[in-house]
Amino acid sequence: MILEFIFRWAHVLFGIVWIGMLYYFNFVQTEYFKEAEADAKADAVKKLAPRALWWFRWGAMFTFLTGLVLLHQIGAGTSFLGMPVIWVGALAGILMFLNVWLIIWPKQQVVLGLKEGDGPACAAKAGLASRTNTLLSGPMLFGMLGSKHLYIADVSAVGFGACILIILALEANALFGKTGPMTSVKGVIHCSLALTVLLWALLAFL
Repeated sequence: MILEFIFRWAHVLFGIVWIGMLYYFNFVQTEYFKEAEADAKADAVKKLAPRALWWFRWGAMFTFLTGLVLLHQIGAGTSFLGMPVIWVGALAGILMFLNVWLIIWPKQQVVLGLKEGDGPACAAKAGLASRTNTLLSGPMLFGMLGSKHLYIADVSAVGFGACILIILALEANALFGKTGPMTSVKGVIHCSLALTVLLWALLAFL
């Protein structure tokens, strides 16, 4: 019990760092860059963004690693469908982690001038993945809290499967699609809240 608590505490702490930086990028820095003077933006790209991205990606890494430990502890005594809420949240979290390390960070290295490449194209790709992570952050948190504090009786395989397919479809959009209604800050916040409610409804009522 003590070891599980330590990992749960660490998971939440690292998650705060990760998602805090995610929200900073999407709600603050990106909007500032749209209005900043060229010199101020260049200075921020050189000195601020790399520091923020360091905390961002390593917060994601340690949230993921502590989450794997907790998933093992939770799943050891139950079937896969025994706790569907946590599995929905876990899938969202795992895809978000992969987006950070396989899309956002590699593309941002080009944007920051650390690697050669098409800067504007990489910025757009990183932006789409970052917006998708913001979208999935609501369901991820729903899964984290729901695993301990929310009981949904008799979740059907159909409802559970529908949730998984929706999350995977949104990830496919992150790889091949466009930001759509997630383009604005207000839009991505509203989409994340609506997605959380939709997944909850599918688990509870389908």
